[in-house]
Amino acid sequence: MRRLEHYVSAGSRRLRCGYTTGTCAAAATRAAAELLLAGEVVPNVVVGTPAGVDCVLDVEQAQHGDGWASCAVRKDAGDDPDVTDGVLVCSRVSLSSTPGVAIDGGEGVGRVTSLGLDQPVGAAAINATPRAMIEREASLACAQHGYAGGLAVIISIPGGRELASRTFNPRLGIEGGLSVLGTSGIVRPMSEEALVQTVRLELRVLRERGVRDVVVVPGNYGRDYALGTLGLDQRCMASCSNHLGVAIDEAGMLGFSSMLVVGHAGKLVKVAAGILNTHSRVADGRMEVLAAHAAMAGASVELVGRVLDAPTVDAALALLDEAGLRERAMLPLVARMERYLRVRATGGLAVEAVVFSHAWGELGRTSGADALLELHKAKREDDDD
Repeated sequence: MRRLEHYVSAGSRRLRCGYTTGTCAAAATRAAAELLLAGEVVPNVVVGTPAGVDCVLDVEQAQHGDGWASCAVRKDAGDDPDVTDGVLVCSRVSLSSTPGVAIDGGEGVGRVTSLGLDQPVGAAAINATPRAMIEREASLACAQHGYAGGLAVIISIPGGRELASRTFNPRLGIEGGLSVLGTSGIVRPMSEEALVQTVRLELRVLRERGVRDVVVVPGNYGRDYALGTLGLDQRCMASCSNHLGVAIDEAGMLGFSSMLVVGHAGKLVKVAAGILNTHSRVADGRMEVLAAHAAMAGASVELVGRVLDAPTVDAALALLDEAGLRERAMLPLVARMERYLRVRATGGLAVEAVVFSHAWGELGRTSGADALLELHKAKREDDDD
């Protein structure tokens, strides 16, 4: 198995990155499509990732028959402690009379059974970015070999059903196997200590550059929303991963004037319970927080129970929306978040937050968030002039 020789700095350590399951699925698909359309077994495949890193993946288990071919790629998770490290990700590609590239999951790939996930109920748990990567590789093979017909792609992960029991998939409403994930195409490994040091380092670098008003996002979802929907400037943005409390402490110590937190409700509702390390290993409490605020908003005992049992925040919000209680529950919840953010802040740091979800858009803002958004907008206009 070829290793990805791409590294990230994590405090004083260099950690090796790996391939996401989505990149492996895309590579296996390209190899299978090449075998199907050209009759050639390719030893390896180069896949471009959304992160801008080209990955070279070795091909295993090449097979073909009448109108189909299949290949596998073995996942290398780098230095990340991932249960899927070393698994085979397989793709079977068949000729189809239907135009385009149809993608589905086979053995070891889970099925979506609950609302609020990346894919609709009943679909294979292959997220949007991996689907786009798989389709792209299949389409490139078609173009290269002059094939104008359709292809049917089935992604499978032998042993995935058993491995999924060691993940959060069953709790999230994904049954029967693993998810094919990855927004960047590569796995960036981070130990707990390294993550904390990276959060602190990123803030120190921004402060050295003269930034006084920082935007903090937990991850890619928050970053995309901050940049695309709110129009904020990446030059004043830092990531905190699950360590929001650490980011607030560090920003106060470094003398930042303000921090605007932009994050998905799946993480930030925990803040309303005073949980500022949002990793699921530390604490969950999302549904308990939502259920408590649903009860305050007038939800019935039966509805509160359904919220407690919801697999995702978006699914819980859908239940509240059906009852006409979503906005009424979110108002005090965001106010509770604001209280805990204020308590944690030191050194005169003003901390505000914007909470959103993919299904419902913006869910709420703390009382001073509008002022910080205007401040950032004005600064960006000044910088652009």
